[in-house]
Amino acid sequence: MANFSIYRDVCPTIKNILLLDSEGKRVAVKYYSDDWPTNSAKLAFEKSVFTKTQKTNARTEAEIAMFENYIVVYKFIQDLHFFVTGGEDENELILASVLQGFFDSVTLLLRNNVEKMEALENLDLILLCLDEIVDGGMILETDVNNIAGKVATHSMDAGAPLSEQAHFTSLSLDEPEGAIARWHSLR
Repeated sequence: MANFSIYRDVCPTIKNILLLDSEGKRVAVKYYSDDWPTNSAKLAFEKSVFTKTQKTNARTEAEIAMFENYIVVYKFIQDLHFFVTGGEDENELILASVLQGFFDSVTLLLRNNVEKMEALENLDLILLCLDEIVDGGMILETDVNNIAGKVATHSMDAGAPLSEQAHFTSLSLDEPEGAIARWHSLR
């Protein structure tokens, strides 16, 4: 994790990204802030956010809520709930852009089969996705094609022949969807 502390005052930052199931249980979470110093504090925050948002209809577009002095942007699909949290002074559109980048990348990487079981089977891809989007709270990327392409190339089997890796890399830069399909077929 890079040290971006000198930029926190001028650059938008993310407090956490949460992917919870339809019962509010963790699927994949990343915290980039010490606002929740213990695991129990993190779990309590996740439960509170889930409880507050579960009755909303955030299935077609992202919703925004103010919660405990944080801005939470969220969206649901199937049995998964996606959340991005920022400070109370963060720009909601930037947070929504991060959420949409994460949501679209997961959708692409899971080949439109966005549900809990598929997410758990491909947890490595989702965690790589989070690493490509945010580092230390700083937003690195929100473009779905760039994120998915990088995740697909990182996920390539290290034992594959160099010619396969080079071909795969060129595919991912030009056609991330094709690269991801090829990666799934090699897996």
